[in-house]
Amino acid sequence: IVLSKTPFYAESGGQVGDTGVLKIDGESVEVLDTKKENDLIIHYTDKLPADQRAPVIAHVDAEKRKNTEVHHTATHLLHAALRKVLGTHVVQKGSLVNSNHLRFDFSHFAKLTKEELAAIEQMINEKIRENIPVVIREMPREEAMKTGAMALFGEKYGDIVRVVIIDPDYSIELCGGTHVSATGELGFFKIRSESAIAAGVRRIEAMAGQAAEIYINGELR
Repeated sequence: IVLSKTPFYAESGGQVGDTGVLKIDGESVEVLDTKKENDLIIHYTDKLPADQRAPVIAHVDAEKRKNTEVHHTATHLLHAALRKVLGTHVVQKGSLVNSNHLRFDFSHFAKLTKEELAAIEQMINEKIRENIPVVIREMPREEAMKTGAMALFGEKYGDIVRVVIIDPDYSIELCGGTHVSATGELGFFKIRSESAIAAGVRRIEAMAGQAAEIYINGELR
């Protein structure tokens, strides 16, 4: 395990973590996962380097990180669209984000209709085409709450919080995650499935970017 402040990224809660390679005195050590604990990034590696005091050059898997950013930002667009289409009773109950897809759990009392799913997809893809800048700010928690920012399920927040804004009239959430710089980078958003996972809790699985393109091409063949 290697501890450092940068450049590998991990989100508290363990959902999103970079992988890559550490170059140490000519030796390559693969980073299998990263997790955040007490403001430090814990690197899970396949082995320990022979010389643990040698300088380290870290190479992050940039493609994986980019695809993860795409799906993470997509969850923010999805959360906002759900609340606008279904109602403000919708609250995030959990999520999973990786480089291949996203899973989003939310409170709702009924199966979504085809028309509702189509409206949600349409709204998100419109926001993608608008290429809205993703603005990230740090501010006191009380100030963030006054902006109407949504807090993420299961997260603990300090006095200073990180706020992700995708159009102040559309999506404002407290989030420590990694994101794209503008919504246009998502390319395209597609819902793969919608289901019930508990009483009053629904789940949407979806994809964006290259993963959505591959999925659509597969469905059309």
